[in-house]
Amino acid sequence: RCGAPTQQHHRDLARHCTTCSLDFYPRLSPCIITLVTRGDYCLLAWHNRSKTRRYSCLAGFIEPGETPEETLIREVQEEVAIIVKGVRYHSSQAWPFPGQLMLGYFAEYDSGKIQVDREEIIEADWFRFDQLPEIPPPATISGRLIEEFVRQRKSSH
Repeated sequence: RCGAPTQQHHRDLARHCTTCSLDFYPRLSPCIITLVTRGDYCLLAWHNRSKTRRYSCLAGFIEPGETPEETLIREVQEEVAIIVKGVRYHSSQAWPFPGQLMLGYFAEYDSGKIQVDREEIIEADWFRFDQLPEIPPPATISGRLIEEFVRQRKSSH
């Protein structure tokens, strides 16, 4: 605020201005990531930012005034033209680059035919739990969502 140099905050992960006593905290960008399911199948997409042909869950940033659940419904509809229902929170993961907090969900297919937006998604399709393409590692929230879906489907067969 005053333009003076800042220093590391004595307690928090922040910068502190000793001149005007203002603290500067890192910005977080909240976003959702979701695995859409339909019985034994899950919807996975090859994203344009992926360097390899790896299929993952759908994701997007929460816009001001939106709830995470509203974001999920909007993003799925924008990216693949699918309508979802039964949105259920699963877990979250801090993603340090560029400072995201990813909120992971499951959602159930309601209606629609996959039509990729070609802007963010190169290809998307339904994959059976035991016939998955290359997916993200389990250390990622996308990998954990897929892993949980596979575990649930295997236990029901």
